[in-house]
Amino acid sequence: MRILIVEDEKKVARALRKGLEAEHYEVAIAATGEEGFFLASQGSFDLILLDLMLPRRDGIDVLATLRKRGIQTPVFVLTVKNTVADRVLGLDQGADDYLVKPFAVLELLARIRALLRRGRMDQILKLHREDLEMDLVTRKVSRGAQPLDLTAKEFDVLDYLLRHWSRVVSREMLARDVWRVTARVTPLDNVIDVTVARLRRKVDDPFEKKLLHTVRGVGFMLGGWQE
Repeated sequence: MRILIVEDEKKVARALRKGLEAEHYEVAIAATGEEGFFLASQGSFDLILLDLMLPRRDGIDVLATLRKRGIQTPVFVLTVKNTVADRVLGLDQGADDYLVKPFAVLELLARIRALLRRGRMDQILKLHREDLEMDLVTRKVSRGAQPLDLTAKEFDVLDYLLRHWSRVVSREMLARDVWRVTARVTPLDNVIDVTVARLRRKVDDPFEKKLLHTVRGVGFMLGGWQE
């Protein structure tokens, strides 16, 4: 499970990271609202812990914009604001839970577990865009009526591209989120390119309409391409 902490207080962010990593969550930290919005938009997270009083972009704006863009990652708001109006505003903008500072880390961890359990029960078990369909339970993929025989890694890459439909996915994103390599001592660009090339042959070659595109110098995009 990957969790994004958007928190400008360094001591709070460090304490949250320590508590979450002790529970075996993978953690990323953003210190400003703008950085948090960028990571939440580009990365693949299971949960976002979001402070409301942030530099450069406040948390409510970050939350509202994420929801307007269709990003449904669960958001847990952490804030010193304790009025009913503040709580209602956060929940109305799309927050899934709300905890007022100071709080007990044990309570936060329990509520995160409950929120993630609920998220797993509600999650979509099939991804479907145009004539491309992926079943996340059986791991079967088809385009039109034709089944696609994918390797495990090709399946994972296509899963990631489908979840980022019409958005550019960089090689760095694939290395981090699919190959799970953060310290890239040995560049994975060639491995990624070969995997995407094989995936493209299966997804696109037999069909007139091409879905998987290379954005030169940036990365790859599934769908949404305009000449």
